[in-house]
Amino acid sequence: MATYDKAIESYKKAVTTAASVAASAMLVRGVVNELLPYEVRDLLTSGLGYLRSRMSSQHTVVIEETEGWAANQLYDAARAYLATRINTDMQRLRVSRVDEGKSLMFSMEEGEEMADLHDGAEFRWRLVCRDNPGAGAGNGNGGRGGNGSYRLEVRSFEMSFHKKHKEKAITSYLPHILATAKKIKEQDRTLKIYMNEGESWFAIDLHHPSTFSTLAMDHKMKQSVMDDLERFVKRKEYYKRIGKAWKRGYLLYGPPGTGKSSLIAAMANYLKFDVYDLELTEVNWNSTLRRLLIGMTNRSILVIEDIDCSVDLQQRDEGQDGTKSNPSEDKVTLSGLLNFVDGLWSTSGEERIIIFTTNYKERLDPALLRPGRMDMHIHMGYCCPESFRILASNYHSISDHDTYPEIEELIKEVMVTPAEVAEVLMRNDDTDIALEGLIQFLKGKKSDAKDSKGENVDHVAKEDAKEMTTKQDASGDQNLNDAGKE
Repeated sequence: MATYDKAIESYKKAVTTAASVAASAMLVRGVVNELLPYEVRDLLTSGLGYLRSRMSSQHTVVIEETEGWAANQLYDAARAYLATRINTDMQRLRVSRVDEGKSLMFSMEEGEEMADLHDGAEFRWRLVCRDNPGAGAGNGNGGRGGNGSYRLEVRSFEMSFHKKHKEKAITSYLPHILATAKKIKEQDRTLKIYMNEGESWFAIDLHHPSTFSTLAMDHKMKQSVMDDLERFVKRKEYYKRIGKAWKRGYLLYGPPGTGKSSLIAAMANYLKFDVYDLELTEVNWNSTLRRLLIGMTNRSILVIEDIDCSVDLQQRDEGQDGTKSNPSEDKVTLSGLLNFVDGLWSTSGEERIIIFTTNYKERLDPALLRPGRMDMHIHMGYCCPESFRILASNYHSISDHDTYPEIEELIKEVMVTPAEVAEVLMRNDDTDIALEGLIQFLKGKKSDAKDSKGENVDHVAKEDAKEMTTKQDASGDQNLNDAGKE
């Protein structure tokens, strides 16, 4: 009992002492606020904070959402990066989706914390939101955010770590966040396809689903193109060292329906490059062409389809009659186009792909085809057994079937485009019926080819017979003339 009474007495003394200390602190604070100027109080607060930070083993980096009038790129990068590291078991989460085609994006809620490991060091993140006293003030940049609008709150990330990891945080971790966020942004962004009208580009979203895995194309050629693209995007310093513009040219040629447009879309999706579809018939002057081409962004693909049909590119500096053309009447010429492909204007952008397509390669000016302009020539041919198997897998999700041997033999014997095969496979959802329909289609083409060949043989025979008759008639007339002379 005596022990209990002593404990109670000790507790009362402790409470009394704490209350006395608190009262004294409040009194001192009041006296300090009354007697000391604001500048001195601020200096004392800063000094105490400095001593506390020197004694603490933790360092903190604050990343504000905005920096003056501009958005803080590091804040946006941290937000994108942390979204891929966030633990969905956290008690409070923010979730959003800004595009129907995008996945859900998770982010931290105010006051929540999370940890991230990088190169053996732990970094703790916390989202801080505070009221913005300058919102609506209208003076200076006040509460303006990075887009010029007023914000009612100011958000920031606080990144804490042990002081021994400070160098790693600055020189390794933060650059890692920026690089990772850039990759995430490139993967998630919606590609654009631009079309030209007058001197301007107009963009719409590009949702073409073609990829190299779904492309009905010879595997070796497909892999060769992918390797070439990979090598190109990694060679910025190489192109600078050799003194060449960072660009690459591809010529796609072959019959219609062999997948040239699908290959372009697959390349765009693979590299995450926007596409600029240049319609040369809409461009009247070389000067307009230059303005359009320098208006392209970096990391983009310029496409000129059916270039042999677009304009009279055989005409360079001369008119149709062989005379020099008047500069004021100068239409788009091959010279104007080549000046951008590998002339002085080719350095107006970086990391660009230039693609020309044609059904008839032999019609193109040789000056357009040489290395440095069209670096890689890709023949898009008729459907082969390998292409057929890819199409069958795409449209019916099968890798083998009893009809494959017969179909593949027929494909070797007839000239059929991947587009034709795809159209037949789409006619029925039942795999057996669709493949049987393809067999009948290929047999029909084979029969038509034989009939056509037979007609050609008969036509040639008739022409030969007609020519022989003409020669015989001429010979007979000559003999009669000789006989008359005798």
